[in-house]
Amino acid sequence: MNAANITDALCANCGLCCDGSLFHDVELADADEADGLEALGLEIEDGDDDGKDAEFLIQPCRALKGTRCSVYAHRPECCRTFECGLLRDAKAGDISVEAALEVVAEARRRIDGVQRGRAGMGKSDLEEFLRVRFLT
Repeated sequence: MNAANITDALCANCGLCCDGSLFHDVELADADEADGLEALGLEIEDGDDDGKDAEFLIQPCRALKGTRCSVYAHRPECCRTFECGLLRDAKAGDISVEAALEVVAEARRRIDGVQRGRAGMGKSDLEEFLRVRFLT
């Protein structure tokens, strides 16, 4: 399977980099990119990154529909160039696409477990839940 097919098979069935599971936000290239994404209805936040003006795409991304990007042709540079370790390993042949998809499925099961465990908790309760959960 070539690199493009591996990317299609894995990324189109994952979406964890866009659903808020891995990142709170992603830095955008510039204000023009931010303006274009805002015009598409995506949530952008102004921020200050090491003393320079920066704009961020807030996660979970509103363009994510299931595990697919609904603005794929217009996605920002950070999304176009991002490759998670699992994708890099699959492209290198260190893990099969099938095994990589199992890793994604297991990650989703764990994320679902955390979400079920924190249901109904306030912020301080959630922080305590996560502290205890990850100590065990």
